[in-house]
Amino acid sequence: MPSTTKTIDIQVDDRKILDERLDAAVRCLQEAAMLTGTHGIMVTRNRPGDYTATLSDQVPFGMTREIIL
Repeated sequence: MPSTTKTIDIQVDDRKILDERLDAAVRCLQEAAMLTGTHGIMVTRNRPGDYTATLSDQVPFGMTREIIL
């Protein structure tokens, strides 16, 4: 069974746009998480301006975690 079921990639150069896109991605993933009730959300900073938000079975339902690579 895969550890993620939905992923949103975010790439920006402007901090304000980054915040808006991260918020939108988390809201979208929250809606998807509500359908199963089994996944939380992991937001990963891959490098400056490059983020990945994903549903993850490694994060408890109802929680959002952030990591920096």
